[in-house]
Amino acid sequence: MKRRELLAMIGAVTMASPTTAIGQERSRPALIGLFTLPTNVPAEVNAFRQALREFGYVEGRDVSIVYRSGPPSVAVDALPRLARELVEHKPDVIVTPGGAPAVKAFMQATSTIPIVMVTTSDAVEAGVVASLSRPGGNVTGLSWQGEDLRTKRLELLRDALPYARRVAVLLNPQDVLQRDAAETAGKALGIEVRVLGYSGPADFAASFETAVNWGAQGLSAEGGIITGNRDQFVALAAKHRLPSMYHQSIIVHAGGLMSYGPNFPDLFRRGAGYATRILRGAKPSELPVEQPTRFELVINLKTAQALGLTMPPSILDRADEVIE
Repeated sequence: MKRRELLAMIGAVTMASPTTAIGQERSRPALIGLFTLPTNVPAEVNAFRQALREFGYVEGRDVSIVYRSGPPSVAVDALPRLARELVEHKPDVIVTPGGAPAVKAFMQATSTIPIVMVTTSDAVEAGVVASLSRPGGNVTGLSWQGEDLRTKRLELLRDALPYARRVAVLLNPQDVLQRDAAETAGKALGIEVRVLGYSGPADFAASFETAVNWGAQGLSAEGGIITGNRDQFVALAAKHRLPSMYHQSIIVHAGGLMSYGPNFPDLFRRGAGYATRILRGAKPSELPVEQPTRFELVINLKTAQALGLTMPPSILDRADEVIE
């Protein structure tokens, strides 16, 4: 996102200079509670901090950040405790990735502190907000339609593997929305889909064995646990010679074949825009939930060559990044 686009996001909030507006609103630095996960790479946190500077918030002078990090396995049962610990610092606004489970943990911990979500899908269906246009509570931020993305990933994988008729889809088994969306997408594309669940890295090997024994010719996988354990997952995909599509480009940079999804640093930049608007007095209940505007297709040609694949020119031409 260009600097002028960032500034436009909050330009209508105040005609005063950022520093002046901040000074008029508070006599102490604002406190932002930033919850991170092992899947959040430094580029994403740095994008958030850089965006704050773009909006005129200087750390140490206008704003301070208190950090809390999730567990390596992104265990859902640890989220309520971590949320309470961050809320105890009494931040002026909380910014969290991690999807609906993390957002709900913070909603349970506080009903008054504004919460900005940055990497949540299907926020309305998950019960995080009442609607995209009028969130209605203390939560707002960014969300995308997961069903649309899963359909697009399967479509791109089919185009890259024209011979593939069976595709395994690895998802969080507790997410019924994801499972149903994957099966619906497969039917629409003429692909036989088998949804496989996992609860942690220890399940990866068995999932691959099941997929291969079923006759899968490709695989689509997503979830924070996969991102946080990407080296292990990519190694298994290579071992079983299973071409795989992912939800984050960081997995492709680790050796995965393809990814399609939002630009995560851009989501953190936009999350900073929400945080600054709230610090200037905007109510989260009245800030519409926005959707990502940047989606990227990333392809690793080294991995394709190792799998003996020739990527169709039509796919390469559509790629935002090709790793050679």
